[in-house]
Amino acid sequence: MKMLSTNNFTMETTIVQSPGNIISDMGGETVMMSIDNGKYYNLGSVGGYIWSNIEKPISINQLILTLTREFNVETSKCQKEVMPFIELLLNEKLISIEKA
Repeated sequence: MKMLSTNNFTMETTIVQSPGNIISDMGGETVMMSIDNGKYYNLGSVGGYIWSNIEKPISINQLILTLTREFNVETSKCQKEVMPFIELLLNEKLISIEKA
């Protein structure tokens, strides 16, 4: 199994939104404020779509599959673009890894 980052998560890792975020739709783009760290984030439209798909626990593999179907993009390109976003969300403690 190939590790994808220094955070030790793989395609089989299950992620979910962390509680304590205020979400709003601003003209089709998702913006969020983290209550915990007091920061604002503009997730954009695709980031907002990802955010809505991780409301309940989902494996990164399943998330990538959902995104490739929704946006008609190749799996490798989707992984390359989504994994840094997931890593950012993890680093900012906006999502958490579900323990098996």
